[in-house]
Amino acid sequence: MLYFIATPIGNLKDISYRAVETLSMVDEIACEDTRHSLTLLSAYGIKKPLFSYHKFNEKEECEKIIEKLKNGKNIAVISDAGMPVISDPGNILVQALKENGLEFTVIPGANAALSALILSGFNADRFLFLGFLPEKKSDRESLLNEYKNVSATLIFYSAPHDVKKDAETLYSVLGARNAAAVKEITKIHERAEFFNLKDGYGQEPKGEYVLIVEGAAKNAEYANLSEEEHIKMYINGGMDKKEALKRVAKERGVPKSSLYKYTIEK
Repeated sequence: MLYFIATPIGNLKDISYRAVETLSMVDEIACEDTRHSLTLLSAYGIKKPLFSYHKFNEKEECEKIIEKLKNGKNIAVISDAGMPVISDPGNILVQALKENGLEFTVIPGANAALSALILSGFNADRFLFLGFLPEKKSDRESLLNEYKNVSATLIFYSAPHDVKKDAETLYSVLGARNAAAVKEITKIHERAEFFNLKDGYGQEPKGEYVLIVEGAAKNAEYANLSEEEHIKMYINGGMDKKEALKRVAKERGVPKSSLYKYTIEK
């Protein structure tokens, strides 16, 4: 059996009993970075043979893993943080397991995308996870154009050296939308920083990021309005500020707190 096992995304305590039991039981563990994984495994007294399994050797190691399984070994696959396969190595392996009729399962756990979505306070009824944006500008824009009219909240992963560039690309295709940069999830300095794509991400990048962006407006009446114009539309229609704020927050799927600044008298 092969086990895809979720690992903590920051706080080492965010691991399940089942994950610890399984890691202690398997014959070998495939790690994205063996040095990184040793910290976690050592914290739980787990001593097993480790081998590297990352995006640069995924195809080669995949074949070796298949052979190990056919020879009766139990293998665990973990990434540096979170769920393997999801924006991490594993897709090639899953296909190979299916083709060879080999058993595999998932030991669920911490996930950065879902945690960030909750921390952002954006609409979580429907959301779309798009992972890391492609490297090439044309590929990035092509991908975003496919989803720019989707009303669901959009979720992206972003490295610290890419977060400002990613925000600029998102604005160039999606327009002026509310967004949140969520970082240090499960750690002491965990926080969600709110901004509008038109203004860019103005903080000094530090740590791994999840970018949450509001979906496309469903109502043509306010589809091209800014947040401030949207609020004024309802106030001018006779609605008081409190109700206007509540309505706009609901329609845009954003926290009311991110809109308060537009109701303060200047």
